[in-house]
Amino acid sequence: MEIPYWMSRTQLMLGDEDLKKLINSNVLVVGLGGVGGICAEMIARTGVGRMTIIDGDVIEASNRNRQIITLASVDGQKKTEVMRQRLLDINPEIQLQVIGDFVGEREFLDLFKVNQYDFVVDCIDTLTSKVALIHYCYNHKIKFISSMGAGGRLDPSQVQVTDISKTFNCKLAYKVRKRLHQKGVYRGIKAVFSAEQPDYNRVREVDGGPKKSVIGTISYLPAIFGCVLASEVIKGLLGYKN
Repeated sequence: MEIPYWMSRTQLMLGDEDLKKLINSNVLVVGLGGVGGICAEMIARTGVGRMTIIDGDVIEASNRNRQIITLASVDGQKKTEVMRQRLLDINPEIQLQVIGDFVGEREFLDLFKVNQYDFVVDCIDTLTSKVALIHYCYNHKIKFISSMGAGGRLDPSQVQVTDISKTFNCKLAYKVRKRLHQKGVYRGIKAVFSAEQPDYNRVREVDGGPKKSVIGTISYLPAIFGCVLASEVIKGLLGYKN
């Protein structure tokens, strides 16, 4: 297999065999917001050859402070379509499956029936779908990692990777743990979270849609989450031990 020239720096870093592993890998990223968008891009830039990206949202001006794909020129467009064009511009040979809808437990079951993923990344911000994906991957022993909440925080040095049972100072992680406990799952879920105590004064209630509230965010914190997620995916695909 000839390695494309644009991957030459990664080839120098990883060597031919590990890079070929990435080129032959298939990764699912669910959620293309501030965390998932940068995660998907970093995975693609590392050379992963096949990806499925899922998100049902359109780009809004309020996304522009933190989401890598958002520009004034693409307001109102589907996130998946903008990300598709971006990833193909990075790697024209990447094999992409694009799903521009919100997905739940039934859709995940159908998706996994016809696809075999080497790694799954959960960047979902709605609780029911998030837990459904985590639980499916856990039960079927699929390699995966889940992102907890990046909002309301400023300190990148407090972003950590740990088992979900060891997370704290995160309402999303608490709610996910509670739902998983109801299913008999207490540990074995790798998660990225921040140990920083968030500022819940930065929350605004919203009417309509799947979200009941939004929390303030800073430009770089979701990107840090996304990069940490991507690093765990790449290390996992290559079999590196932490």
